[in-house]
Amino acid sequence: MNKDFKQVLNTDETSLGIELGSTRIKTVLIGPNAEVIASGYFDWENQLVDEVWTYKLEDVWSGIQASYASLKQAVLDTYAVKLKYFGAIGVSAMMHGYLAFDSNKELLVPFRTWRNAMTRESEVYLTELLNHNIPQRWSIAHLHQAMLNQESHVKNVDYFTTLAGYVTWQLTGNKNIGIGDASGMFPINSKTLTYDSERVKTFNQEFSKYSLDKDLNDLLPSVLNAGELAGTLLKESVKLIDPSEDLEAGIKLAPAEGDAGTGMVATNAILENTGNISAGTSVFAMIVLDENLSKVYPEIDIVTTPTGSQVAMVHVNNCTSEINSWVNIFREFSQLIDHDISNDELYSKLLKTALSSDDDLKGILSYGYHSGENITKINIGRPLLVRKPDANFSLSNLMRSILDSAFATLSIGLEILRDEGIEIDSIVGHGGIFKTEGVAEVVVAAAVKSPVTLMETANEGGAWGMAILAQYLNFAKDMTLDEYLNSYVFKDAKVRTYTPSEAEINAYAEYVKIYQAGLVIEATANNLV
Repeated sequence: MNKDFKQVLNTDETSLGIELGSTRIKTVLIGPNAEVIASGYFDWENQLVDEVWTYKLEDVWSGIQASYASLKQAVLDTYAVKLKYFGAIGVSAMMHGYLAFDSNKELLVPFRTWRNAMTRESEVYLTELLNHNIPQRWSIAHLHQAMLNQESHVKNVDYFTTLAGYVTWQLTGNKNIGIGDASGMFPINSKTLTYDSERVKTFNQEFSKYSLDKDLNDLLPSVLNAGELAGTLLKESVKLIDPSEDLEAGIKLAPAEGDAGTGMVATNAILENTGNISAGTSVFAMIVLDENLSKVYPEIDIVTTPTGSQVAMVHVNNCTSEINSWVNIFREFSQLIDHDISNDELYSKLLKTALSSDDDLKGILSYGYHSGENITKINIGRPLLVRKPDANFSLSNLMRSILDSAFATLSIGLEILRDEGIEIDSIVGHGGIFKTEGVAEVVVAAAVKSPVTLMETANEGGAWGMAILAQYLNFAKDMTLDEYLNSYVFKDAKVRTYTPSEAEINAYAEYVKIYQAGLVIEATANNLV
């Protein structure tokens, strides 16, 4: 038992981070220097309902409650202390998407997540109209596409927000959002630290075209910077987290953030020319810019750090889903032969065997596209495995092909930034796939043509980053976020770095060429299956 942790429980020295990821809701409790005291989990999955990827709102709350209950029980078991209080709470979630409500706070249409590729018309139109890349995932693209489709609910929209913004609103009663998450809803002006006012005016003219008496400023959540107070936990909202209502009301909440922002914090990559890669169901690379790109690229999102600095984001919709699918197949086989193997051990063994693959995998191609990809111009996902009859179809070669595929589209997108003259000297990775040491970083380093650094907290992910942002509320008056991170969080951080060889970089580049040439197979499958 850690007596120091027991002493800080239920005090202002602790903070709670909640992150609603694509496949897992995670809660992390941290101590004074961001040490992880305990974690809780709840696994969930999006649903394809009427061709829309969505989550039910009741599942949001039951998932949060289950994840928190898991953490609460872990603390009770380890420290014999019942959790009642934290110094602060922060909520993070998948960025983008569309949660629209009427004036009675009723959800107008099922939650449309970032995963939907249903706003192509608005993506193209708004990118040109606003002179800013507006990907299909963005909240404003979903609203505008609903306008184009003449959906009846649009006239009743009183407020729309992201998943993290929704949860924080329900907990505090306040309609606000962190600037990083807001930057995935509508373009941000990094000087004024709020929505770009000229672009808001331009979009308001769109409302008038559809005879809608609306002002975008009234529909969007207000924007907060890291360290500002989003509100306090309402008494009537305590049960949304803790149905037993042991938790006290009045706890401070940090501004809601997206998974991109919490990833930047979790990897200490919020200053100019720093970067990170977050790998999960989706994978994205974030490079903090010191100047604007020369032009608008439809493959590159421009978002912000939690403090409002501009970031070039290469976002890929598909990463670990296909890896998970194959692992599940082998799990079924292990059960079939009555061989008990833990989930962690199964992942570890299958990923590690990828490192013993043949050097030449040209005879095996895998496409893990469970949904469409903007970068490679694939509208609908169709997971595929294609191989030559004489290919060495071994387990190690299969797993290496799937692992290589998971980062191929990211590599393609990053080449755009390299062509802009942006050099990536080193990048920090985080996400559960890096938990198996010495595997994913080998592929990622070759894919991004850069050393990849991993911290010992790499698999804690965004929930830990959100807990840090919550804890920063107590330091914001005295120091900047980067000063806090360097002084309190990462001062003695343990890291490991993998530097790819020229041979590994060149081999992966050759693989990507074949991968791109084979995309015609993926595109054709969209029309057949």
